[in-house]
Amino acid sequence: MAARDFYHEHVRTALTKDGWTITDDPLSVKWLGTTLQVDLGAERIIAAEKGAEKIAVEVKSFISPSIIEDLKDALGQFLIYRASLKIYEPERRVFLALRHDVYDNTFGLDDGEMLLLDEKINLVIFDADREEIVKWIS
Repeated sequence: MAARDFYHEHVRTALTKDGWTITDDPLSVKWLGTTLQVDLGAERIIAAEKGAEKIAVEVKSFISPSIIEDLKDALGQFLIYRASLKIYEPERRVFLALRHDVYDNTFGLDDGEMLLLDEKINLVIFDADREEIVKWIS
């Protein structure tokens, strides 16, 4: 099993507080003949007649010395997981989980906002201290 991101448990707790049921920790996905692991799979019942909303959440800590390297790593994983799930679990949407300060210093800036819109990146922004979801962006 791959090493968990530093904030993995923070996000898991935040999702549970937000009404999500963790179904997979980690969620296995297939890509190019190998099995990859997205940090968390979760679902939340919207309404019985509409079924369940399902998501995959990749937690990214952004704690290396280079924010650009962290961003490349995060976006690469996001795009691969999204492509795989589009084939094998098309009902499941992929989100990157980021601390609110990381969001403010990357995607909250003009360049980052353009990247978000161009690449259609879904984000879940969390407060690590309170272990709560701050914002969903999709």
